[in-house]
Amino acid sequence: MSATLNADDAELAKFSALAHRWWDPESEFRPLHEINPLRLDWIDKHSPISGQRVIDVGCGGGILAESMARRGAQVTGIDLSDKALSVARLHALDSGIEVDYLKIPAEQIANERAGQYAVVSCMEMLEHVPDPASVVQACADLAAPGGSVYFSTLNRNPKSYLMAIVGAEYILNLLPRGTHEYARFIKPAELSRFARNAGLDVVELIGMHYNPFDKRYSLGPGTDVNYLVRCVKHA
Repeated sequence: MSATLNADDAELAKFSALAHRWWDPESEFRPLHEINPLRLDWIDKHSPISGQRVIDVGCGGGILAESMARRGAQVTGIDLSDKALSVARLHALDSGIEVDYLKIPAEQIANERAGQYAVVSCMEMLEHVPDPASVVQACADLAAPGGSVYFSTLNRNPKSYLMAIVGAEYILNLLPRGTHEYARFIKPAELSRFARNAGLDVVELIGMHYNPFDKRYSLGPGTDVNYLVRCVKHA
């Protein structure tokens, strides 16, 4: 872990090593490509993003950030992986999509751009950092009063261990082995507490589910494994 950043060097190295495969829909990032339409539509349904300033915290190779820009949002994507950001910039250039990608910690840009974004997203990131509460606070600080903040992460319980690690990484091979560390999974009550302490109202928790028979993802009740949280910043 870095002494100065809320980041884990091993986690950054893990994703940087795969960065060149980020936009290959048949690669290790296939699940991100498959769930992206779900999370994009969910965000856009509750916070229409066309014409809005949006920031994607922990954007990686830019799958969500670029898709939000395609829908007319003015998007900033931040990450700490040089390789992932290089891939994101190259893909946006090739696609003709404008996204402002920056290598900067969430906490730092929150100090510089507090209250400037109508929508803040932080997807599949909190379980990879040493201090998720700090990232939640930064996301809250980035949001404008009355703005929306969206998170997704993994619950911590025996079922999530069996499905997200044993099942997804070792049996179904949906993810590379070692992608997740169970101890870093976050219970909905914990994430809700982080959000409330950061000045956010939690307005929705919804589960993301995978059907191994038809190999499809869906959103619905039940937050036992993967789940998303929608918050609104106090006006």
